[in-house]
Amino acid sequence: MTAYRTATAAAVALAAPLLLTTWAAGTASAHGAPTSPVSRVYACSPEGGSQGTAACRAAIAANGSPFTAWDNLRVAGVGGRDRSVIPDGKLCSGGLPAYKGLDLARADFPATRLTPGAALNMKYSSTIAHTGTFKLYLTKQGYSPARPLKWSDLPEKPFATVTDPALVGGAYRIRATLPSDRTGRQMLFTIWQNSSTTDTYYSCSDVVFSGASGASEPVQKTTAPGSAGSGSAGKSAKKSPEATRPASRTPSPTAASPSADSPSAGAGSAAVQAAGTDDLTPAAERTSGGGPALPMVAGVAGAALLLTAGVAVVLRRRQ
Repeated sequence: MTAYRTATAAAVALAAPLLLTTWAAGTASAHGAPTSPVSRVYACSPEGGSQGTAACRAAIAANGSPFTAWDNLRVAGVGGRDRSVIPDGKLCSGGLPAYKGLDLARADFPATRLTPGAALNMKYSSTIAHTGTFKLYLTKQGYSPARPLKWSDLPEKPFATVTDPALVGGAYRIRATLPSDRTGRQMLFTIWQNSSTTDTYYSCSDVVFSGASGASEPVQKTTAPGSAGSGSAGKSAKKSPEATRPASRTPSPTAASPSADSPSAGAGSAAVQAAGTDDLTPAAERTSGGGPALPMVAGVAGAALLLTAGVAVVLRRRQ
């Protein structure tokens, strides 16, 4: 009996670290970023499909490492003091050294073509649901991508604000009306201030407004993970960049709101195409380098428990 108890305790001791490691991995951090209009951090990530572009290569080189954690660009404890906490020239990185390559002043980052005054359907892919407020800013007319983004390049107030949109199909879908007086290449700057945590997320999405001098610039399109034909949930779809279509002018609400009729993951993206933004499938319920999905966690945990029980049964029979 003593040998049985000793062996059982040993089996449990061996299984416990596996269970704890699996649980920790399954609840690891990683949260979200815009995938349409595509953000710099996502476009240049392994999943974004644009790592081979000149701008992304330069950003990765400046960064010193790839943007694997594209969904984890967050700063704790800002509490709405964005302009005093995040330094000028470092808005795209949130002032974080791990993302400093995103602050490069270049006019060739992958971008999304938009139409002034049209409807914007933002797809903000997220791997962990949080409550909070999204604030969308568009650089002032006269902004130059040849200079690092500063707070003075942005209006004092956002053109759209949305609080607590629903997480559907691995993404928040936010509908807003774009300003009608922008032309050429601009920056869509998004702030997501959480209310369920102390974190604030920052992201830069390069956009080009059609019908203007900047509309002739190369505008590239990337495909998000999870699209049809991809192997596993963690693999990215490798596609060559291609020109996006000009957006069609569609009626839009006077205030920003969560998109009620946005498609769920795998159901197509007609609403997004109608607004002229990139057709991107969200990284549904997945982290970039976080932990395995819940079924994997359950499977590994179950296997560990079965191993422990099996050892106990065999030893009991030998008594």
